[in-house]
Amino acid sequence: MTATQVALIGSGYRSHTFARVIAAVPDTLRLVGAVVRDPDRAAEFTAEHGVPTWRSVADADLEAVDVVVVAVRGSASAEVIAELKDRGPVVLAETPPGVDVAELEALCALERDGLRIQVAEQYHLEPLLSAQLSIAREGLLGTVTQAQASISHGYHGVSVLRRALRIGFEDAEVTATTVPSPVRLGPSRYGDPTEDRMVDGVRTLAWLDFGDRHGAVDFDDQQVRSWGRSPSMLIRGTAGELRDTVVRRFLDARTPMVSRLERVAAGGPGNHEGMFLRGYTFEGRWPFTNPYLRARLAEDEIAMARILEAIGSYARGGPAPYSLAEAAQDRYLDLMIQRAATTGEKVQTSRQSWAP
Repeated sequence: MTATQVALIGSGYRSHTFARVIAAVPDTLRLVGAVVRDPDRAAEFTAEHGVPTWRSVADADLEAVDVVVVAVRGSASAEVIAELKDRGPVVLAETPPGVDVAELEALCALERDGLRIQVAEQYHLEPLLSAQLSIAREGLLGTVTQAQASISHGYHGVSVLRRALRIGFEDAEVTATTVPSPVRLGPSRYGDPTEDRMVDGVRTLAWLDFGDRHGAVDFDDQQVRSWGRSPSMLIRGTAGELRDTVVRRFLDARTPMVSRLERVAAGGPGNHEGMFLRGYTFEGRWPFTNPYLRARLAEDEIAMARILEAIGSYARGGPAPYSLAEAAQDRYLDLMIQRAATTGEKVQTSRQSWAP
């Protein structure tokens, strides 16, 4: 298998994370270089990751590149993506690809004009979420009618919710509110807390009524790394429910069945294989098997590698892993949730120009 050739635009936290993930799976992905405008940060990036940098998109050597990852601040993303028109590689835009509907529509216009754009929405590719969604898709829960995602903010939560409910671009009535959620300060992306203090967290609760299916998004803005808050996933159908790692269902009309998703990882007591995830088992089978065995990657990083690999396949003629239209719909529903929470009124969504 030919490794997907990747270039990055940006030198922030996400760019460095992408670079480390790519380095961990060299048979699958290869980092060619990065666009870093600041000379000092460019030198630091080269020193850390061992790849050349360019000062601008125009200067970047993208001749042999399959995928360009645009990992810049949200307000600059659309402008940078536009610079890549006619350059050749597939664009992988970080989330969200646009800050508002106007930006999303402008990007969709670029796509219609020939620029191939996919979006780095990877939450549904995380190992546990992949296993949970797989169980729902198999029909073990019957016809899924309800789901609640409490896994990440805004468009990330919406993206998982849509997949759990098998919702595409259907309209919804949105109700939302926010409530105070004070909690002790947890770790940041850079390490453990250095002080003991309270944080004025905010919890967003949203209800999306799609008619025959209903979804809820429940997220505390301190949740992602907090030691005092946890993620959760609930999917309910006509034959049972999945609540996190426990599945309750009917084996037949008179027989209840309770099963569990089990995480299987190397590196525990007495195990000398190294530190890596093997996958998740359920009722004697594997709804998720890690494709990057022995790579020392967190579950979120496995998802990042999976979206990059899928984009590489798309660049060579494979299926689109996460289209701009899907990401635009996730962001649009996120914006409608924000509007409903701010106004206290129900919001009715409408079909947007990117809907197929």
